[in-house]
Amino acid sequence: MSLIAVVEIDHPDLALTPTIRSTDASVQVVSHTATDPETGMFFFLVETDDFPAFEASLESDHTVEASLLVAEAATTRIYRLRHTSGTKLISPITTEMGGLMLEAEGTDTGWSVRMQLPDRETLGGLWEFCDREDIEFHIDHIYSLDDVSVDGVGLTDAQRDALLAAYEAGYFEEPRGTSLEELAADLDISPTAVGGRIRRGTSRLVERTLVEES
Repeated sequence: MSLIAVVEIDHPDLALTPTIRSTDASVQVVSHTATDPETGMFFFLVETDDFPAFEASLESDHTVEASLLVAEAATTRIYRLRHTSGTKLISPITTEMGGLMLEAEGTDTGWSVRMQLPDRETLGGLWEFCDREDIEFHIDHIYSLDDVSVDGVGLTDAQRDALLAAYEAGYFEEPRGTSLEELAADLDISPTAVGGRIRRGTSRLVERTLVEES
C-alpha cells in the first residue's frame, strides 16, 4: 500500500543547506522538477524580504555550481540551480526506488521532505541510504493514502508551529488579534516566511481533510 512520509534530513552537504542555515529565507523545491535525476537542474521557490543577502549566500554556497533567476515578484522569486558534484541529494534515489518527491521545504538546519513511497520497505531502504551517506534522517509522520485524520496531514514542524501560534494569537479571528509582523517576532523569522508557512500549512489541511474526504 502506498504511503506518505514526512521526514527531516540534515547534512552540511545537502543542497542549499549552507544558504538555508545562514539566511532567513523560506525555500521550497519546485516539486515537479525535483524528481528528474537526469537534468542536474533544480528549481527553488524563495520567499524573503532580503534577496541581496540570499543571493550573496548562494555565491558562497559550496553546494551551488551555478544559479539563475527565472521569475520574480515583490517577495518571491524562482531560481534555477545546478549543484556541485559533491552535493548530497535524496531525490534521485527516491525516484529510483519508485517514490515521488511531493514537497521539500527548508528548515533551520536542513530540509523537511514529504514523499510518496510504495511501502515501508522502500522507506527503510531510503533510511539505509541516508545512513550510509551520514545524512541525519528523522521521521515526523507516516500515513497511508487512505488516512485522512488530522494527525496524518503531513504538516512540517515549521508549518504546525506557525499555524498554532497564529491560532492562539487570534490571527484567524475577525478582527485579527495579531499581525504577521507580530507572529514573525514571536517565531523569530521574517513576516514573509511566517506568511508562507501559514499559507502552505492551511493548503495541506484543506487537501488532506476536505478535498480527499469529498
